[in-house]
Amino acid sequence: MEIEHTHNHEAAEHALKHLNDGEMPNEELLYDLADLFKTFGDTTRIKILYALMNGGLFVGDIATTIGVSQSAVSHQLRVLKQARLVKFTRDGKNVTYSLADDHVYTMLLQGLTHICE
Repeated sequence: MEIEHTHNHEAAEHALKHLNDGEMPNEELLYDLADLFKTFGDTTRIKILYALMNGGLFVGDIATTIGVSQSAVSHQLRVLKQARLVKFTRDGKNVTYSLADDHVYTMLLQGLTHICE
Protein backbone atom coordinates (compact mmCIF):
# COMPACT_ATOMS: atom_id res chain seq x y z
CA MET A 1 0.00 0.00 0.00
CA GLU A 2 1.61 3.22 -1.10
CA ILE A 3 0.14 6.58 -0.27
CA GLU A 4 1.05 9.43 -2.56
CA HIS A 5 1.43 12.75 -0.83
CA THR A 6 0.89 15.37 -3.47
CA HIS A 7 -1.18 17.62 -1.26
CA ASN A 8 -0.02 20.29 1.09
CA HIS A 9 -1.43 22.17 4.05
CA GLU A 10 -3.10 24.69 1.72
CA ALA A 11 -4.99 21.92 -0.09
CA ALA A 12 -6.29 20.57 3.22
CA GLU A 13 -7.39 24.03 4.35
CA HIS A 14 -9.08 24.59 0.98
CA ALA A 15 -10.94 21.26 1.25
CA LEU A 16 -12.08 21.99 4.80
CA LYS A 17 -13.24 25.50 3.88
CA HIS A 18 -15.28 24.20 0.96
CA LEU A 19 -16.66 21.33 3.03
CA ASN A 20 -18.37 23.97 5.16
CA ASP A 21 -19.86 25.32 1.92
CA GLY A 22 -21.23 21.87 1.07
CA GLU A 23 -18.62 21.20 -1.65
CA MET A 24 -16.99 17.80 -2.09
CA PRO A 25 -13.14 17.76 -2.07
CA ASN A 26 -11.55 16.74 -5.36
CA GLU A 27 -11.33 13.05 -6.23
CA GLU A 28 -7.56 12.79 -5.79
CA LEU A 29 -7.72 14.23 -2.27
CA LEU A 30 -10.52 11.81 -1.33
CA TYR A 31 -8.52 8.90 -2.76
CA ASP A 32 -5.46 9.86 -0.69
CA LEU A 33 -7.61 10.21 2.43
CA ALA A 34 -9.05 6.73 1.87
CA ASP A 35 -5.50 5.36 1.51
CA LEU A 36 -4.51 7.00 4.78
CA PHE A 37 -7.40 5.34 6.58
CA LYS A 38 -6.53 1.98 4.98
CA THR A 39 -3.16 2.25 6.70
CA PHE A 40 -4.97 2.14 10.05
CA GLY A 41 -6.68 -1.12 8.95
CA ASP A 42 -3.98 -3.42 10.31
CA THR A 43 -3.80 -4.39 13.99
CA THR A 44 0.00 -4.69 13.97
CA ARG A 45 0.35 -1.16 12.61
CA ILE A 46 -2.08 0.15 15.24
CA LYS A 47 -0.06 -1.60 17.97
CA ILE A 48 3.14 -0.01 16.65
CA LEU A 49 1.57 3.43 16.64
CA TYR A 50 0.28 2.98 20.19
CA ALA A 51 3.70 1.75 21.33
CA LEU A 52 5.21 4.96 19.91
CA MET A 53 2.72 7.27 21.63
CA ASN A 54 5.02 7.58 24.66
CA GLY A 55 8.13 8.35 22.64
CA GLY A 56 10.70 6.88 20.30
CA LEU A 57 11.69 3.22 20.28
CA PHE A 58 14.11 0.91 18.46
CA VAL A 59 12.68 -1.86 16.25
CA GLY A 60 13.62 -4.51 18.84
CA ASP A 61 11.86 -2.59 21.60
CA ILE A 62 8.73 -2.22 19.46
CA ALA A 63 8.79 -5.95 18.66
CA THR A 64 9.06 -6.85 22.35
CA THR A 65 6.35 -4.38 23.36
CA ILE A 66 3.78 -5.62 20.84
CA GLY A 67 4.84 -9.27 20.75
CA VAL A 68 5.74 -9.75 17.09
CA SER A 69 8.98 -10.42 15.23
CA GLN A 70 11.42 -7.66 14.36
CA SER A 71 10.93 -8.58 10.71
CA ALA A 72 7.17 -7.99 10.97
CA VAL A 73 7.77 -4.67 12.75
CA SER A 74 10.25 -3.54 10.09
CA HIS A 75 7.80 -4.40 7.31
CA GLN A 76 4.96 -2.47 8.96
CA LEU A 77 7.24 0.48 9.77
CA ARG A 78 7.93 0.82 6.03
CA VAL A 79 4.19 1.12 5.40
CA LEU A 80 3.81 3.63 8.24
CA LYS A 81 6.76 5.69 6.94
CA GLN A 82 5.26 5.79 3.43
CA ALA A 83 2.02 7.08 4.97
CA ARG A 84 4.04 9.68 6.91
CA LEU A 85 2.66 8.38 10.22
CA VAL A 86 6.09 7.60 11.70
CA LYS A 87 9.50 9.17 11.36
CA PHE A 88 12.95 7.95 12.28
CA THR A 89 16.26 9.31 13.46
CA ARG A 90 19.55 7.53 12.90
CA ASP A 91 22.46 7.59 15.33
CA GLY A 92 25.15 5.41 13.78
CA LYS A 93 23.60 1.96 13.47
CA ASN A 94 20.77 2.78 15.87
CA VAL A 95 17.45 3.88 14.39
CA THR A 96 14.76 5.31 16.63
CA TYR A 97 11.17 5.44 15.40
CA SER A 98 8.53 7.85 16.68
CA LEU A 99 5.15 9.24 15.66
CA ALA A 100 5.52 11.68 12.79
CA ASP A 101 3.61 14.49 14.50
CA ASP A 102 0.83 15.37 16.91
CA HIS A 103 -1.82 14.68 14.25
CA VAL A 104 -1.07 10.95 14.45
CA TYR A 105 -1.43 11.01 18.24
CA THR A 106 -4.72 12.90 17.90
CA MET A 107 -6.10 10.49 15.27
CA LEU A 108 -5.36 7.52 17.53
CA LEU A 109 -6.98 9.14 20.56
CA GLN A 110 -10.00 10.24 18.54
CA GLY A 111 -10.42 6.74 17.11
CA LEU A 112 -10.22 5.15 20.54
CA THR A 113 -12.66 7.70 21.96
CA HIS A 114 -15.08 7.03 19.11
CA ILE A 115 -15.16 3.25 19.57
CA CYS A 116 -15.42 3.53 23.36
CA GLU A 117 -18.52 5.76 23.28
